[in-house]
Amino acid sequence: AWYVPCLASLETLQELCRKENLTCKSIGITNRSLKSYEVEYLCDYKVEEGKGYYLVKWKGWPESSNTWEPQKHLNCPLLLQNFLRDKNEYLSRGREGKAFKVRNHVKALKPAIADYIVKKAKQRIALQRWKEELNRKKNHKAMILVENTVDLEGPPLDFYYINEYKPAPGINVLNGITTGCECADCPAEKCCPKEAGFILAYNKHKKLKIQPGLPIYECNSYCRCGPDCPNRIVQKGTPYSLCIFRTNNGRGWGVKTLQKIKTNSFVMEYVGEVITSEEAERRGQLYDNQGNTYLFDLDYDSDEFTVDAARYGNVSHFVNHSCDPNLQVFNVFIDNLDLRLPRIALFSTRTIKAGEELTFDYQMKGSIDLSSDSAEGLSPSKKRIRTVCKCGAVCCRGYLN
Repeated sequence: AWYVPCLASLETLQELCRKENLTCKSIGITNRSLKSYEVEYLCDYKVEEGKGYYLVKWKGWPESSNTWEPQKHLNCPLLLQNFLRDKNEYLSRGREGKAFKVRNHVKALKPAIADYIVKKAKQRIALQRWKEELNRKKNHKAMILVENTVDLEGPPLDFYYINEYKPAPGINVLNGITTGCECADCPAEKCCPKEAGFILAYNKHKKLKIQPGLPIYECNSYCRCGPDCPNRIVQKGTPYSLCIFRTNNGRGWGVKTLQKIKTNSFVMEYVGEVITSEEAERRGQLYDNQGNTYLFDLDYDSDEFTVDAARYGNVSHFVNHSCDPNLQVFNVFIDNLDLRLPRIALFSTRTIKAGEELTFDYQMKGSIDLSSDSAEGLSPSKKRIRTVCKCGAVCCRGYLN
């Protein structure tokens, strides 16, 4: 047997069942719940004969089933609070002088306000579903939150959350490593970093102690050490709860930390689709025309491969550029020792306060020399449309690339 995934939401399927008077246990529509009513959101408000009524969208029912209900019938304080907040937010932006107008002796909200309230309610539901999806797919314990208090933008339509590299056909991101360290207590004389000719990257507090440009060699799946080994940091995923939020200065989505992050701490990996540099050149021209920048050259040893996080990625997809960033790029090797295919880890360059936006320099490479003249950065081509930088830093260079 084979199956085709359904692209409709659960509520849409429930609406179809109720409209056709059908039951389906797998989506929660039984004979008992077929006629059940739960408020999904509030659409409008009017005052008629001195009594206030709210227009209710019922969860799992089509909009044609919306009904006007007095407040005493509604047991949904949070939805009422959201309704009033959205109305006041619209009015505070100066779009309307007055909230109500009289029609046929009925005092009703102006259509533009009601339309805005409905759009905000639908956006809130869509962002909540997206947040739940992100947290189902992530492979770390920390939470991912989503927030938009700026505009009506909903979740990106063409973005798929992944936890690790997605190789394009013909690219192998695992080189079949079959050996690991024999340490009973890492780091020892023959631990993974020393076998590769480098020092251990972390101190006893599990904070980074090496300079930019030096690689990180972590213990791998064949090492004898356990999960509490001090040389297993990046592979455990981000330890911090993060929030994807809508910026208020035209930079689209951004990411802020919900917890304090100490200096030299691992924050997240940059993952995406691994493609050849030739394919990156082709895609880069398209992205530049759209004003997007998602290509990250894997140039630790050569310029053969690039990570493209435009469609496939994790939270790092939404991290914005800054010419004065609080994150630094490092190349990491764990279960793949191919120098052409390092994993990209982002570490804090200073203490980052809870609520502060996370940023990294799109021209930053995993090297000591980070000058704009020498760094080609995320874009494999030097002849590209230049994207204006909006980071606002004192030292802003003016362009992302």
